[in-house]
Amino acid sequence: MIHPTAIVDPTAKVPASCQIGPFCRVGPDVEMGEDCELISHVVVEGPTRLGSRNRIFPFAVIGMMPQDLKFHGEATRLEVGDDNQIRESVTIHRGTVTGLGITRVGSHCLIMAYAHIAHDCVVGDYVIMGNAATLAGHVTIEDHVSLGAFSPVHQFVTVGKYCFVGGGTVVTQDVLPFSKVASRRDVHAYGANVIGLERRGFSPERIRRIQHAYKVLLASRRNTSQALEKLRSEGDLGDDVAQLIAFIERSQRGVIK
Repeated sequence: MIHPTAIVDPTAKVPASCQIGPFCRVGPDVEMGEDCELISHVVVEGPTRLGSRNRIFPFAVIGMMPQDLKFHGEATRLEVGDDNQIRESVTIHRGTVTGLGITRVGSHCLIMAYAHIAHDCVVGDYVIMGNAATLAGHVTIEDHVSLGAFSPVHQFVTVGKYCFVGGGTVVTQDVLPFSKVASRRDVHAYGANVIGLERRGFSPERIRRIQHAYKVLLASRRNTSQALEKLRSEGDLGDDVAQLIAFIERSQRGVIK
């Protein structure tokens, strides 16, 4: 179903199961999966590939060229997974040749109104971005992250999986997985995201181990190196704590504590 006021480039691949609403534009080099819906006034430019069952709301702009002065029309891409809701006035831009060359958004995400995903970002699965949350270029958002409204994330930052970032938090360093981070005067981590982990089906024992790791990291008066040494000395860490340690060790920007 393509509304008569919509403009769909003849080279775009749009399955018959898709719905293209009034005043939408689908440009060349766009490939859409089955059962996608562009409600109205949506712009999708290519090269862009959308998976199946994505629902895109009015005035969203998907796959436009990046906001990077070094970009000169190179053939970069955007890839979006399945079952996402992309709400009103969201902008998601293609990659750059100085970065990954591609921007990726996973599946089952809720990208709320006015959010922005810049060039060369990688967004995982089951991510929630609140209203007007903003990702600068080259940001990685891991799976099951909740990013609060009006939260800007600095270039090259990684936001770890299963974490919760409170609204209005300015994120300039890597966010630890499984953590709660918020800003009052300064940005701090406030231990494990227990409620979020419970909602995601974590067992009490997994949560207990993660909470213990955060007590060592945040409340034991040890510096980061000493805290990691203490955790390693305790023997059987479990996969979650091992992943937390590995995340800290590979951080390039430092982590929020």
